[in-house]
Amino acid sequence: MENIEISLMSLNDLETIKDVLTSEFDDFWNYNILKDELQNENSKYLVVKHDTEIIGFAGIKIIYPEAEIMNIVVKKMYRNKKIGTLLLERIISLCKNFNLTSIYLEVNESNKNAIHLYEIFDFKVIGNRKKYYKDSNAILMSKKI
Repeated sequence: MENIEISLMSLNDLETIKDVLTSEFDDFWNYNILKDELQNENSKYLVVKHDTEIIGFAGIKIIYPEAEIMNIVVKKMYRNKKIGTLLLERIISLCKNFNLTSIYLEVNESNKNAIHLYEIFDFKVIGNRKKYYKDSNAILMSKKI
């Protein structure tokens, strides 16, 4: 895809997607949670824009010297177009810029596409959490950087 820009996410970006957040992105992260995250000095969020349209975002929480990926979310109509890959690459780069030593995440065991993406980037399974996502388990993964 051409005309892709990745930058730090602002409250204005969140306001732009507020009305379509749960319908066009993901219903796991709502407006209030994201607003709190954007106002937390330990959280860093990135946004992907195609032309001027916000098509994805990702965030980490820094607990020095580590980071936890809070989410990587791509607008439904843009999924499977490597947008998640771009976000993950940039998240890893951001973590390196903060001199962090490792990255952790939780992923729904049924989200095979996400698990595959994390494995490509050398994330390793380190455990699981039973019934973390309503009726499914979370896989815990980590990567040393």
